[in-house]
Amino acid sequence: MTALAILLPTTVLHATEYHVSISGLDGKATPFKTISAAAQIAQPGDIITVHEGVYRERIDPPRGGTSPKERIVYQAAPGEHVVIKGSEVVKGWEKMDGETWKATIPNNLFGKFNPYRALIGGDWFDRNKRDTHPGAVYLNGHWLTEAKSLDDVLKPAGEHPLWFAKANDQNTTIWAQFKGVDPNQDVVEINVRQSVFYPEKPGVNYITVRGFTLEQAATPWAPPTAEQIGLIGTHWSKGWVIENNVIRYSACVGVTLGKYGDEWDNRAPGAEGYVGTINRALANGWSKQNIGHHVVRNNHIYHCEQAGIVGSLGAVFSTIDGNDIHDIHVRRLYSGCEMAGIKIHASIDVINSNNHIYRTNRGIWLDWMTQGARITGNLLHDNATEEIQWAQNWEARVPGGEQDLFIEVNHGPLLVDNNIFLSAYSLNNRSQGVAFVNNLFAGAFRIVSHDARLTPFFKPHSTEIVKLHDNPCGDNQYYYNIFASRCDLSGYDTARLPVHMNDNVFLNGAKPSKHEAKPLVQSAIDPELKLVKRPDGIYLQMKFDRTLADHTGALVTSEMLGKAIIPNVPYEQPDGTPNRIDTDYFGKKRTSENSAPGPFANQSGETIHHKVWPKKTPANEMQNKELKATADTAP
Repeated sequence: MTALAILLPTTVLHATEYHVSISGLDGKATPFKTISAAAQIAQPGDIITVHEGVYRERIDPPRGGTSPKERIVYQAAPGEHVVIKGSEVVKGWEKMDGETWKATIPNNLFGKFNPYRALIGGDWFDRNKRDTHPGAVYLNGHWLTEAKSLDDVLKPAGEHPLWFAKANDQNTTIWAQFKGVDPNQDVVEINVRQSVFYPEKPGVNYITVRGFTLEQAATPWAPPTAEQIGLIGTHWSKGWVIENNVIRYSACVGVTLGKYGDEWDNRAPGAEGYVGTINRALANGWSKQNIGHHVVRNNHIYHCEQAGIVGSLGAVFSTIDGNDIHDIHVRRLYSGCEMAGIKIHASIDVINSNNHIYRTNRGIWLDWMTQGARITGNLLHDNATEEIQWAQNWEARVPGGEQDLFIEVNHGPLLVDNNIFLSAYSLNNRSQGVAFVNNLFAGAFRIVSHDARLTPFFKPHSTEIVKLHDNPCGDNQYYYNIFASRCDLSGYDTARLPVHMNDNVFLNGAKPSKHEAKPLVQSAIDPELKLVKRPDGIYLQMKFDRTLADHTGALVTSEMLGKAIIPNVPYEQPDGTPNRIDTDYFGKKRTSENSAPGPFANQSGETIHHKVWPKKTPANEMQNKELKATADTAP
């Protein structure tokens, strides 16, 4: 780095690539020993390349780039496995009775934040009659489960080994069950840092984080009314790219695209409280010019106990594409209203596309302000299956609280097209201005007749509020969808706003609404939907009836959809150009003369076998190869 570049940090004269190696030395430019040391010197346009090894640190980037072309890039060296952890190894375990061991850790290991003293909690959080800490204990990479009491840990270990901690002013003592292993011989780690990659200050823009394994962080609860700190997060900024990473083992959230913090954090629950949060955000620079425009793509996100991806207000104008998200909120130690594979407040012009989401409590949850958003080409299945319902509090869950898609108190326009929804509960809908086109639904529906909460709508493609409005049922459109088995659309029969439904297919007992104009009802046909896992991916097997191929029509366009009634805004793309649903789940072209129902344009034979994950599309084929090179398998 030249002296002139140091004097003018926002002017990129000569982009520099800095290297980081576990054998390096901080204070020297080539290579550094820690990523944080390289971050302190990197300027817009520079690249930080990290070489193979385990780095135990929290990266707090002091600055970002100045534009999409002059960003600061953090990347794993090509073909090298780079792990960044929020944990530290613990030795000196003392054996107790049975399979229980004890370790005493000086509190200076934790610094200012001790995750075994702090409690998870905040707005919309339900502690489930127990305390839960953001700390964790890991045996050979996989976490144990926090117990309710020390007595539980002193008992014989069950299927899911337990840990428990007590902390005083000097030390933290942890008891843990290790079945058949000596924790002093195996790798035992504990959470030490709250995050792995997160800027302390907001407004650190244009950063790329690529190719890492990021794991084991003591993240806090991330409600929409507070600063949202994730294992990796953008912190009220603009223009990040988070791609091709493995992101796992977060006490709460994996990726946050959320808001800043202020004195109102966790003090503004309820609809009126959140409206206050929105107004304060507008006063703090919430606009298309300053916030959002992030890209989160081709990441493997799992073992996060609140959500895979969360964003309150800070995710506007972003794209979330090609992510593999699973095992989210499966232990159920706590509950609340913010758990999902993807949970976004204010999905203004946000694209959720080509994601694979399974073994979560909810797949995609878009809450408030979806104006201009699109959900397209996603695969969702096995959300809230029996295999993950083993937590102690599971019997207390709210019936029907798990589904593939939850769209809550939005006025639209929102376009939902070419998705595959295969869980037992497909849709929970209490929103208007939604168009469902060419989807496959296999689960039950919940259609809410009215929600009295007042939520905003905006001028098109902006954060400028026009008005607040309540949420009556209706202003939903359904075209060329396939419904199977549990689907029942009769909840729309009493809708207060107009409903338009044409050319949908109803199989194996699925029930249309009275508003359906030209349904194809084949109650005796069971599509026998089945996902089959093979060495090269996941295949959807579906029995095909020739009558489906003959049930075709014109392509769905913005002109056909018109405007969402309440905001009086057209169904158009984020750049203002019209929508035209002329491709299918795989990106293959549909024709204007022959648009088959469901997510697949080409259907033939008596049984369909489509490889639905990883997806093969022109846009993401290269990204899938990069993801495979960086991801490792779940324990």
